[in-house]
Amino acid sequence: MHCIYAHRLRIADIRLSRQLFRTRAYMVGKLQLASYANDVKTGSSLRKRHSMSLSSKQLTSSAAKRFSTKSANIFTLDPAFVASYSKKKPPFGFNGLGEIVYRRTYSRLKSDDTRERWFETVERVVNGTFRRQQEWMEQNALGWNTQEAQRKAQVMFDKIFTMKFMPPGRGLWAMGSPLTEERRLFAALNNCAFVSTRAMWDKVDGATPSKPFVFLMDAAMLGVGVGFDTLGAKAASKRQITVADPYAPASQTVTFTIPDSREGWVESTALLIDSYLAPNNCNYTFDYSQIRAAGLPIKGFGGVASGPEPLRELHDLIRNTLDKSVGQPISVTTIVDIMNLIGKCVVSGNVRRTAEIAFGDPHDREYIDLKNYKVNPQRASFGWTSNNSVFATVGMDYTDICKRVQVNGEPGFQWMENARRYGRMGEENTRDARIEGANPCNEQCLESYELCCLVETFPNNHDSIEDFMDTLESALLYAKTVTLLPTHWPETNRVMMRNRRIGTSVSGIAQFITQHGTSKLCNWLDAAYQRVQDIDRRLSEQFCVPQSVKTTSVKPSGTVSLLAGATPGMHYPESRFCIRRVRVSKHSDILPALESAGYFIEEDVVDKSSMVVEIPVDHGEGMRGLKSVSMWEQLALAALLQKHWSDNQVSCTVTFDPHAEGPQLAHALDYYQYQLKGVSFLPRTDYGAFPQMPYEAIDEATYRSMVAKIRPKSSHQLHLVRDSEKRDVEPERFCTSDKCTF
Repeated sequence: MHCIYAHRLRIADIRLSRQLFRTRAYMVGKLQLASYANDVKTGSSLRKRHSMSLSSKQLTSSAAKRFSTKSANIFTLDPAFVASYSKKKPPFGFNGLGEIVYRRTYSRLKSDDTRERWFETVERVVNGTFRRQQEWMEQNALGWNTQEAQRKAQVMFDKIFTMKFMPPGRGLWAMGSPLTEERRLFAALNNCAFVSTRAMWDKVDGATPSKPFVFLMDAAMLGVGVGFDTLGAKAASKRQITVADPYAPASQTVTFTIPDSREGWVESTALLIDSYLAPNNCNYTFDYSQIRAAGLPIKGFGGVASGPEPLRELHDLIRNTLDKSVGQPISVTTIVDIMNLIGKCVVSGNVRRTAEIAFGDPHDREYIDLKNYKVNPQRASFGWTSNNSVFATVGMDYTDICKRVQVNGEPGFQWMENARRYGRMGEENTRDARIEGANPCNEQCLESYELCCLVETFPNNHDSIEDFMDTLESALLYAKTVTLLPTHWPETNRVMMRNRRIGTSVSGIAQFITQHGTSKLCNWLDAAYQRVQDIDRRLSEQFCVPQSVKTTSVKPSGTVSLLAGATPGMHYPESRFCIRRVRVSKHSDILPALESAGYFIEEDVVDKSSMVVEIPVDHGEGMRGLKSVSMWEQLALAALLQKHWSDNQVSCTVTFDPHAEGPQLAHALDYYQYQLKGVSFLPRTDYGAFPQMPYEAIDEATYRSMVAKIRPKSSHQLHLVRDSEKRDVEPERFCTSDKCTF
């Protein structure tokens, strides 16, 4: 009976704590939120509340009524102002590529079952941003200036519409949508997270060992990329904690009926892992009957359901993995295996992409061999789900480990001592001493359970430094607003409310250098960094929150930079002239328009429900292809950006020639370990080796021939095409860079 009673209390506590926190957290101010988060810690107080708790819908409705009574006029952009943009042609980049990506990824269904146009997406995002500010200011009795808000909102609208800055793809997709306006799932606005397994055995606030694993699962199912470490294995060995056998004779069997929800998938996985790692004489069987069938639409997050099979497979594989460890401390391999298996489930489950990065000891052969499939052939089916990096130490010998990097590009390197000691390299900053790891693309060092919101600016889309400085005002305002919004994880809120970390990124760096040179880039970045600090001070005073612990980064970007016609982050393109292939649903109304405009279209060789559109891309006069940019130059550019711009990190995947430059890797790290916080490498491959690769380098003659077939009048009218497909778009998952997602 103890087993069943504990099981029921645990499920009640999990559901109630999420329900109460999700619906009350945004109703209270900073002090009340911290107090309530502390209250959520104790299961006993939650159980006392259980009899008088309201349903989630009731609480959400109550909160909405409270806000509406305080705000006689909920913020809305001036309709006449918005209407003035309805006939303007958006400056989508790369010969229509940006528009196609927008239609596929960010143009949401409206209430009349038609899709948003660009000006309507921007309107939704800006309205959502300023409503969250209004909510914060009024709930905390800080005063709300409607006229000033309208002025700033119109400036932000124009800056996004003209693509001088962009919210992250997650913000373009979710901000102002029912996901945030009704369901209040503000965690979905964040790009990335990190969780440490170091304290997984500490029973703080009633936590169980499954906590880091299910945090990663919950976040990944919201589209947030997550990094993790393997320190829990060392702690288990030191404390002699072993994996238990939940099927011992004294155990009782409990059946858990899994709800058809993200929370249900996560709860079932937590129960299974804890039956091995925090045994209470229970073994669990699962009833999957309530999970919706494969092919049914997923409301809110887009896409279609996979049915229960990916979750059933995950449970079976976790059992197989932990069964092998019974009677022994959990190993580094087991920790990474479980995290990777969760990632594989998420990919084949209710989202198409996720991102993970694992961090381990550079001297631990077990960890280093995880992706050596000759040693670990059983990992080949799921080991690909994380990029693997090591916590390098300044001064270490890189010779042996670089022999592995030369083969497949892994592991990457993270120097935590540099990340803890410096903001921009050379500027000591001890405010961030508690960081424990980084996000999957490695542009943000984070504390355990911390999330971060990134925002992207495009210096090369500005005519003057003064214009760029003005853009930073809107970019920082968006990112700082997201830091005001609570998640459904109390431990995450405690970190984020203290740090208010943001990542103001720059993209199109290769284009800027090509057109203006590195000297002008450094001057712009140095001046812009100081402006960012000034803006953050002013916004922190306005919202009465701490200044952000760090403010700038360089993300690898992905689809957002394609919208703006910018090269991603600091990276150079494969070639000045390229074919960029994009997959579009066969049911999209934009396909006939693209065909009429003269784009080459063919059936997807992998996904028969999609068509592949080929877009010719010119990255600009004088642009060098990646083969012309040496490994050493790429490292130098990353170091320049770490010194002049990023007080977080620079996401840098250095492409190298494995034969000519591979033997130089250890020498390069000897130099750049003093100038970087993190770096990864990728051996150069033949991009024409597979059919329908995303990028294909072409010569100028081929580019001109493809462009000549595109009818300008038709292509310029793409933004007026109404798309009647009823299925909502699927969101961008974190950065959607090919360098850190799968």
